[in-house]
Amino acid sequence: MAVIFESVIKSNPIGKWYIEIRDTSEEDKREICLDIDEYAMKIEDMGAEYGGDIEVVWSAEENVTQEQISEVRMQMMAYEEKLKKEVG
Repeated sequence: MAVIFESVIKSNPIGKWYIEIRDTSEEDKREICLDIDEYAMKIEDMGAEYGGDIEVVWSAEENVTQEQISEVRMQMMAYEEKLKKEVG
């Protein structure tokens, strides 16, 4: 059974987004990521502990704007494209 990681998009007081990852199997295990590259690295590192058998559940706090969510999505798509080019 996959371990669930919660990825929550949050906004700091100056309006910059960041992502908090929480390992639901360990109450206090949280990581803060300031960009998508850091997020991917931390998800990989945290997932390695479980042999990569993880599921990521996304959400956003109420104060996160639609523009911030779109920016995260666009950066995720760009990151995935970069990976595809590197692999294939």
